[in-house]
Amino acid sequence: MTTRHFKVILQFDPESAAWVSYVPDLENISTYGDSEQEALANTRELILGYLEAADKEGLSVPAPGLELRVVDLEVAIA
Repeated sequence: MTTRHFKVILQFDPESAAWVSYVPDLENISTYGDSEQEALANTRELILGYLEAADKEGLSVPAPGLELRVVDLEVAIA
């Protein structure tokens, strides 16, 4: 069994009261959950499904490697 690591972005969406996840290394695939734990569990299932479908179709999957950073950018609005 091979283990791979993927960076996941988690963001709380107050409008839907859900945690939304994005996987930048896999074309920004996205899912959600009512809690962070549920969103991460759903993300794990989504990644596995993505990898299985890519393998079945003979598609290459990029190696994880994006460097992600969250920065606070100040913007003056008139």
